[in-house]
Amino acid sequence: MYTGKVMDHFANPRNVGELSDASGVGEVGNAVCGDIMRIYIKVENNIITDIKFKTFGCGAAIATSSMVTELAKGKTIEDALEISNQAVAEALDGLPPVKMHCSNLAADALKAAIIDYKKKNGMSTEGLEMCPGCCHGCGKEEKNTD
Repeated sequence: MYTGKVMDHFANPRNVGELSDASGVGEVGNAVCGDIMRIYIKVENNIITDIKFKTFGCGAAIATSSMVTELAKGKTIEDALEISNQAVAEALDGLPPVKMHCSNLAADALKAAIIDYKKKNGMSTEGLEMCPGCCHGCGKEEKNTD
């Protein structure tokens, strides 16, 4: 079901913890599955110099959190914003379709941390809207309850 990379990042997650001097913190969650991710970034000269995460969730949520920190560390803010849910899944050699929402959360948590950093530093966040949380890419259509 899970690839070797997913299992490795689950069993040996990279960059776990908090940054007390974080430049930005992003937290996202999915009420449907119960996964909650918090990502801390340290930014110096527009580069993510350090990044940590804390995740409450399934093995895939932990693996995607670990992987997104590896993908973002050392990148410029602009390059880190280009890390998509698909890029996270591909870096892990794939995820089962039912677990793709976990990679969406990881990319969203990174984006939320970058938005927090930009707001704290008086930078524009135009065009960086967050998903409203209706589906997080799980593939289920929103039901109209009218």
